[in-house]
Amino acid sequence: MLILGGMHGDEPKSVFVAQELVALLSESPPTHTTIVVTIVNPDGYERGVRRNARGVDINRNFPTRDWKTSPQHRRFHGGVKPASESETRAIVRLVESRRPVRIVTIHSISEYRHCNNYDGPAGALARRMAKFNKYPVTSNIGYPTPGSFGTWAGIEGGIPTVTLELPSHHSRKRCWEDNAQALSSCCHWPVEP
Repeated sequence: MLILGGMHGDEPKSVFVAQELVALLSESPPTHTTIVVTIVNPDGYERGVRRNARGVDINRNFPTRDWKTSPQHRRFHGGVKPASESETRAIVRLVESRRPVRIVTIHSISEYRHCNNYDGPAGALARRMAKFNKYPVTSNIGYPTPGSFGTWAGIEGGIPTVTLELPSHHSRKRCWEDNAQALSSCCHWPVEP
């Protein structure tokens, strides 16, 4: 199991939830390996901005078939080429070396669009999470996401991947309370042989 937080530096609730999950798992460890990366984009997190120090949206920089560049001033600038960023390459190496059987990447979203957004064969995982967090389950976030981690790992990589979109209008404490059981359940869900 792999959990990622802080892909976007301006989504600090994702980091808080990932950190709280680490604390919870230290009290009740799962029987199989669970890796939690609390901050994928430390430079962006430190500055409170979406993109990394080089102005790249990490979640548009993965080497997918639909990757495309965009002007650097754009909010979703995916870099000059796929996997041009050290943060992206580190996550790619982590996934390729550890070969997780399921992934949850934690984000936050505005306008009451919070959801369990799944990519690839992750419908069952998203529905499992929804039993606890009561978030809508969807395979489409509603806008294009070229070069996204979900496309790379879930759709193209075939790893069940859920993007947990926390409601940005809720406090970080409430986001954790609403998702503690959902995330713990995923981490303790037996790995099928």
